[in-house]
Amino acid sequence: MWTLVGRGWGCARTLARWATGAALGPAPTFGAAPESWPTCRVYSSAEFKEKLDMSRFPVENIRNFSIVAHVDHGKSTLADRLLELTGTIDKTKNNKQVLDKLQVERERGITVKAQTASLFHNCEGKQYLLNLIDTPGHVDFSYEVSRSLSACQGVLLVVDANEGIQAQTVANFFLAFEAQLSVIPVINKIDLKNADPERVENQIEKVFDIPSDECIKISAKLGTNVESVLQAVIERIPPPKVHRKNPLRALVFDSTFDQYRGVIANVALFDGVVSKGDKIVSAHTQKTYEVSEVGVLNPNEQPTHKLYAGQVGYLIAGMKNVTEAQIGDTLYLHKQPVEPLPGFKSAKPMVFAGMYPVDQSEYNNLKSAIEKLTLNDSSVTVHRDSSLALGAGWRLGFLGLLHMEVFNQRLEQEYNASVILTTPTVPYKAVLSSSKLIKEYREKEITIINPAQFPDKSKVTEYLEPVVLGTIITPDEYTGKIMMLCEARRAVQKNMIFIDQNRVMLKYLFPLNEIVVDFYDSLKSLSSGYASFDYEDAGYQTAELVKMDILLNGNTVEELVTVVHKDKAHSIGKAICERLKDSLPRQLFEIAIQAAIGSKIIARETVKAYRKNVLAKCYGGDITRKMKLLKRQAEGKKKLRKIGNVEVPKDAFIKVLKTQSSK
Repeated sequence: MWTLVGRGWGCARTLARWATGAALGPAPTFGAAPESWPTCRVYSSAEFKEKLDMSRFPVENIRNFSIVAHVDHGKSTLADRLLELTGTIDKTKNNKQVLDKLQVERERGITVKAQTASLFHNCEGKQYLLNLIDTPGHVDFSYEVSRSLSACQGVLLVVDANEGIQAQTVANFFLAFEAQLSVIPVINKIDLKNADPERVENQIEKVFDIPSDECIKISAKLGTNVESVLQAVIERIPPPKVHRKNPLRALVFDSTFDQYRGVIANVALFDGVVSKGDKIVSAHTQKTYEVSEVGVLNPNEQPTHKLYAGQVGYLIAGMKNVTEAQIGDTLYLHKQPVEPLPGFKSAKPMVFAGMYPVDQSEYNNLKSAIEKLTLNDSSVTVHRDSSLALGAGWRLGFLGLLHMEVFNQRLEQEYNASVILTTPTVPYKAVLSSSKLIKEYREKEITIINPAQFPDKSKVTEYLEPVVLGTIITPDEYTGKIMMLCEARRAVQKNMIFIDQNRVMLKYLFPLNEIVVDFYDSLKSLSSGYASFDYEDAGYQTAELVKMDILLNGNTVEELVTVVHKDKAHSIGKAICERLKDSLPRQLFEIAIQAAIGSKIIARETVKAYRKNVLAKCYGGDITRKMKLLKRQAEGKKKLRKIGNVEVPKDAFIKVLKTQSSK
């Protein structure tokens, strides 16, 4: 295997053409040459890797930046073009979502996990190290974005020239603004038939107060004007403020798990130097490790001798346990302690769901799979749980419904695990009324993530439900319908701004449980797919909540207990009863399915009993003979109903509990 290296890509391409006729074996790859190398020469890959010396990149020649945008505005496509332009990957027609390595990302066409790549770029005779982080665009993965921004000094804010500013564009801008990063607006997809870059420029100027002449107009798909993006990164994004002579301080901003090498930690170095053989200490666990490998992602792992302050790379140090690589942890050299970096705000789960193995014999395998996957996705919280019907399992906390679906899909694809996932719920709070209860729970305000543990009204002074501040951006012709939808979801309007002549930005305060399951789908249906939605946590507010039990012949089914708002209890109870009626097998006796709040029944469905025709032997005679047989049968059914237990089959639970695909 050979790598063709040259300063100035014309030189490298000349070598490539020459090499086509030479017997050099497999196809060559491209690489960037350090300043001290001869301008044109063919090196073997092993020699190239050995020669890659990260000390050749002074701090002033390093740029760390992220690409942020709304879903489907072209982040990953722009990343592909930047990789091609700097010679990091070969330019081929197959370069689509190069940094999206997960199967779920390629299937859904979305970025789920932030990915890092180090690019070597020659500009005006200087060799620059550009560390690129491609981030997700969906609201559920904003935690990935905020973590990525901690390793950067600037962002490329990509906006679709056809769609304009969307809800997540606004959210990502303010994430970067709060982190005091340089923002470079990039208007993408100018090649589209209906593209209107001037309109989008005006939107950016009005909403973000960024002058329109700072916007860069490109087509990432065709590669039009992408060179000016690289130029802007070098000119407008400042180099990192770091000190290489200080003791090592490295921030762990992401990690992956490899079953052969253990934990691979993605690190950003704020001070000092780290090299193979160094003994490092984790500020979080105080454990000492020996570094077995350091390197950069280019975009695949490329080992180097050392990593220096200001650079972003990976580090392997024999961490075998999934709890050892804490996201936000600070690593420092043994016997050279430093003050830990601030780290990150811990992710706040917005949605909770029960997860159980389909077969209890798979419990340990599923436990191992969840542990490994939560290392790669630290925003998932895990609590052990058990159920009479479904056995031992867990209650997992997610950042949103898409996050939950992607986690489940990754379990199936990467670990071949099959699970039962219950209906998602949100975390409620209850303020306890008596000092005895406060002493028992050791706090006045308790958080309830499992509806079965919802306390009775007599024990609390008030219930609190989580609320979020939602941002909806829509064409103005759909405004009326969307307002009606929001009011039906108990939302309170906070603001309404016209971005331009045709587009409106609405801000609403939503109860989280009203939007968590099917709000986004309803919004897309009402607006013909044009409206976009983003939300952020807004704390808790007082609410009239009730615990709704589902009874089968008078016995409560714990797995089906739900917490609902008082005004919506009847409609939700009726829907669950109807679903259960369709799922339960008929018995020899009648089954009453009831939804109850306390002792009050609010909805009922009945599964009719199998009936034997006891009148078949009556060929005539007096009516009293028939009445006598029917009465005896009714008494038998009544007795059977008292002693008969209704066993809910597991597949019936799955039908009732799991998120409805129609939603």
